[in-house]
This record gives sequence, structure tokens and C-alpha cells, in this order.
Amino acid sequence: MEHDGLTVIDLFAGVGGLSLGFVQNGFEILYANEHDAQIAEAYNLNHPSTKTTTEDIRNLKIETEFSRYANKVTVVVGGPPCQGFSQKGHRKTIHDERNFLFRKYVEVVKVVKPKYLVMENVPNLLTNENGLFKNEIFSLFSELGYSCSASVLNAADFGVPQNRRRAIILGKLGEEGLDIPDGLSMNTTVWDAIGDLAFLESGEGAQEQRYQLPPVSSYQKELRGSEDVLRNHVATKHTKLALERLELIPANCTQKVLPKEHRTKSVYSGTWTRLNSKGKAPTITTRFDTPSSGQFTHPYLNRAITVREAARLQSFPDSYRFVGPKSSQMKQVGNAVPPKLAYHVAKAVKEDLERGDEGTGHHSGERRTRSEN
Repeated sequence: MEHDGLTVIDLFAGVGGLSLGFVQNGFEILYANEHDAQIAEAYNLNHPSTKTTTEDIRNLKIETEFSRYANKVTVVVGGPPCQGFSQKGHRKTIHDERNFLFRKYVEVVKVVKPKYLVMENVPNLLTNENGLFKNEIFSLFSELGYSCSASVLNAADFGVPQNRRRAIILGKLGEEGLDIPDGLSMNTTVWDAIGDLAFLESGEGAQEQRYQLPPVSSYQKELRGSEDVLRNHVATKHTKLALERLELIPANCTQKVLPKEHRTKSVYSGTWTRLNSKGKAPTITTRFDTPSSGQFTHPYLNRAITVREAARLQSFPDSYRFVGPKSSQMKQVGNAVPPKLAYHVAKAVKEDLERGDEGTGHHSGERRTRSEN
């Protein structure tokens, strides 16, 4: 099974934000694994030529499943959950049983032996326990022959209209490492992203409808592409109390403007706060349909943002489809790696490939001292 060109295996693939960034750079996604069946269905819809499995990776026989790809894959990518390091006050390691999914990622890399690996995760993966996890990860991959670098990137620095910080670990087979891309001078605002989408009121919209307004910003034009059908743009039907409260919040304002009887206590920052049309969105989560779950209220309209508006804030093109019940669609969007961020990571890999073995990467010994942003 020989494959020419640029090939990828995507583990813990979600709806495919990482995959899309690589596809946009000319890579082919050979294989993807996503255990959530509804999310895997959406991945399949958007990447129909990819072999997709929905089996829990813990139940896969790694050698049997992946040996066919040995030495035939350019990059293994993915974001394995690492719960074990999050507990405060208890010294944990990457070998904690709760980090078994991460160890499965390492097993796949060991079997497949790709030229590159890309891992994304929460920023404190690199700093918790005084860098213990980062050092263990680097050590594990070093034993497999990879030189690694790590940095925390903010999606907003790569043209995404959202402050979303993620740890990126990039490994290259051999002694020559590879730089993680620096941020770009790109500034995209919330309104650059969603200002052309239909002005729906609470409860309005449909899974498929016509565009009502022309695109204005370059970002809107890019994400619309050649689409003539607007999908996944359905507004939450809010309660009478929620609508009464939202009507009292002017543009760019927080719940501090509300009368005392309408102010609520919440563990979420940004509760009952409108998105700033001229600024960036906060990190999009999986509950963006609820004004009480964070700063997810439309800049001007009395409703939370729709799935399509959240997808725009994540930098998904309008051609990308989200399926299933709304709760699943929100998980698909909220848990994704922003494709524009993934694009620039993939671009760094592709450019290094094109430079060949005589490229300008630094020696791995230098890379291990690279500081995180």
C-alpha cells in the first residue's frame, strides 16, 4: 500500500479541524479515529475519502490496526486527552492511568514511524508540575527518534477571530528539529466573521436557508467560498426571562448594566455579556447556545450565537457541515482545533518537507530549551 505525496493519520479527530488545516495544504488524510459516533458521522461527511473508525482507541490492537501504514505516513496528528495532570496537589506523571489515551498516541507513532508528529492540548500541559509532563513527552518521543519543540499558540494570532490558546508539540524524525510557526500580523474581528449572516431573532432559522446579505469582509468572502446555501444557522429559542434580560443589555456591554434583580451568579466568565463586534471572541466552548454559559451573546441581537456563527469564529468554511442534534453540533464546533491555526502548523511541516534534509531546522539540543509563549 504505497502512497505518494503528503499523508496524515488523525487520532482523536473530532469533527476534523486539524485534518482540514492539513487538507488545505495539499495533504491526504488516510485514516481518522473518533470514538463519538455522531461526531464521527460529521467527520465522514466532510472527509468522505478518509477511512474513519469509531472504535475507542483503547480497544484497538494498535499493531494490527496501524502496521499497514508503517513508513508510509508523513504526519500523525491529534489531541489526546490528558486528565491525570489536572489534579492539584498530587504529583502526577504522563504515565498516570488516566493518561492512557496519550500513551495510545505514542504507540501509534511507534508503529507508523511518520516523518512528523503534531500534538495539540491545553496550555498547562507544558507548564504543570514544573514542566514534568512536557519533559516526559519529549523523552518518550526522543526514544522513538524524534526531535520535538513545544509552544503555546493563540489562534487569534493566525487570523482567527477568537482568543484560543493551545499547546502545540511538533516532532520531526531525526536530529534536526522544526520550528513551530510564529504568530502573524492578522487581525480578524467578531463582526468581520459573522456580520453577513442572517439577522435571526430567538427561535428563528433553519438547518438550510439562503444567504440574505452579501459578504463584506475578506474573511466572510473566504469562508463563504462558492456556497449558495447557508447551513447550521438556527437561533436558540430563549425563555421569556432570558429575552427580557437580553433586551436590557446594549451592544458591547456586560451584565453590570442590568438591574440588581437580573444579575446572576455564575462560575462562567462573560455570563450575560455581548460579544464585542470590534474585538475577538473568547474561547468557544460546547455550550455557546446559552448566555449564562459565557460570553456567547450576539453583539446586537437578543440571542446567543448559532452553530454557524460559532463555526465562523472557529474559522470553519461555510462548506463544512455539522450534523446531528444541536448538543452534538455544539461539541463538534466547540471542541475543534481552529482550521486556520491548523493550516499554519501544516504549512510549517510542508515547507520543511520541501526544504528537504538540507533544511534550516535547529539541532534538537537547542530545541529542548525553547521557551513557551
